[in-house]
Amino acid sequence: MTSPDEYAALREGAIIGAIAERRQIAVSGPDRASFLQGLLTNDIPALTAGRGCYAAWLTPQGRMITDLHVLESGDMLLLDVPAPDAEQTAERLEQFHFTEDVQIASLAGSLRSVWLHGPTAPQILMKMAPRKGTPYTEDFARWTNYQNARTEIAEAPVVIARIDQLGVPGYVIYVDVQREAALTTSLVSAGAVPATPQTLEAARIEAGYPIFGIDMSTDTIPLEAAIEDRAISLTKGCYVGQEVIIRVLHRGHGRVARKLVGLHVEGAVPPHGAKIFAGDREIGFVTSAAHSPRFGPIALGYVHRDFIEPGTVVDVDAARSRAVVTPRSTS
Repeated sequence: MTSPDEYAALREGAIIGAIAERRQIAVSGPDRASFLQGLLTNDIPALTAGRGCYAAWLTPQGRMITDLHVLESGDMLLLDVPAPDAEQTAERLEQFHFTEDVQIASLAGSLRSVWLHGPTAPQILMKMAPRKGTPYTEDFARWTNYQNARTEIAEAPVVIARIDQLGVPGYVIYVDVQREAALTTSLVSAGAVPATPQTLEAARIEAGYPIFGIDMSTDTIPLEAAIEDRAISLTKGCYVGQEVIIRVLHRGHGRVARKLVGLHVEGAVPPHGAKIFAGDREIGFVTSAAHSPRFGPIALGYVHRDFIEPGTVVDVDAARSRAVVTPRSTS
């Protein structure tokens, strides 16, 4: 059950917690950006030190292998990927590595990510991270998405990046695995509230933020999940799966058979995989659902493209609970 206190802390203060477990891979060497440019959907060489982006890795058929947060630090690229796919992703990168001067290393056993979300998160980080000798010049509240820097918290080296996921300022702190618990304790002492998975799930569904492995899979084309605005560069050179994406965007005017939408549900929270109907016609299925203190039962799900307009009324699950299609962000 979503905690009202944690939900209030998210909207008015700051909470600690990851919406999904993720692990990291380091890619270093002078050819790191050009190597990844041919594999990922976003423009990697365009990243300068302290910048980053969201991206996907696709099959030649345009379907997702995984999604990634990509952070350029100046001497390496940090790839943040779903935990279940981390080792396989690192191995797959090695398989694509031929003559490029790059080094690929899994950090799954040595690095952890601690996430902080909420309007007071920047102030908490400002209290904890020293200003002297810092590589950044602006306060955390003025950081743009995927801006990142190396610094220290409680004398421990960390990397901090801004990645908004829940409709409020969001930050991830990468820290040595042995210091993860101490960092979390320090954040609590500074005023952040640890959040349960139920609260985080409700908040991310409200924000319309999909998770790979739940709302996106190896059967998903990025355009179906509507992540193209932040994941795909339309000006970069070739990458695996680009032909499919460009064909849909240019010849098909971006029309795909199904789209991920938000739903406000009347009745009980539907289970994962619940079918979505329009009359007697089955038009889709639920990928995520939760109870929101603000909206009641909410969900994300794929529906046929004829039913994606906000305000469209559909039925969910065998009980045929009434649901209304909503814009993907309601926060």
